[in-house]
Amino acid sequence: MAMRQPIVPPARVGTRQMSYEDYLLWSTEDKHAEWVNGEVIVHMPPTDLHQALLGFVYTLLRLFVEMVQQGQLRVAPFEMKLGPRGSARQPDILFVSAKHLDRLTAQRLDGPADLVIEIVSNDSVRRDRFDKLREYSRAGVREYWVIDPRPGKQRADFLQLDETGEYALIATEDDERYASAALPGFWLRPVWLWQVDQLDPFAAFCEVAGLPDELVSQFRQQAQANLMASGEQQMQEVDSE
Repeated sequence: MAMRQPIVPPARVGTRQMSYEDYLLWSTEDKHAEWVNGEVIVHMPPTDLHQALLGFVYTLLRLFVEMVQQGQLRVAPFEMKLGPRGSARQPDILFVSAKHLDRLTAQRLDGPADLVIEIVSNDSVRRDRFDKLREYSRAGVREYWVIDPRPGKQRADFLQLDETGEYALIATEDDERYASAALPGFWLRPVWLWQVDQLDPFAAFCEVAGLPDELVSQFRQQAQANLMASGEQQMQEVDSE
């Protein structure tokens, strides 16, 4: 499939000059910012639509990854350092396969993820479609999804590295189904990306995994139980401090 013509956005804003060492001192866990060639890019707060899509895709992937036990998922803000001299990016979602888990440290992913997903916002079009596409291919990110959910601009590009080290467009929002190469066995219907306000991620997961519909309620109940258990554990940790 031929690469589609990219949409040329306006120049980026919200940047400041800083060394990587100063960036590490300045950055905190709640800051969503990236370091690129001595420049820190501070992101605008995400919209509700962005977060709804992020939550759906992450939940769908998390359920599958937990089932197959073949790697780890991380969600922004979490740093992916693209080599000793490379950029420090914070993808919306990243997946690291089991064979590359040695790249995952307590502070960051030290090297490329196997799969990176970026959800386009008004201030990120150039970064996601130009800057990151170039950086991710050069760093060896095997698979890259660029999803634009903005009203009137809905577009999804599913890219995979080819034998030359460049991204090839494998599927778009017009395709009925897309199968991941970095996460074998996982697939999705691109149309789901525009239905996150009405589609149950547990039902979508059961379709992906080939599980009967009656398991949907069981997955939902287990997820709620896990959430409550996590909250109780956090409260106990706070009380013990």
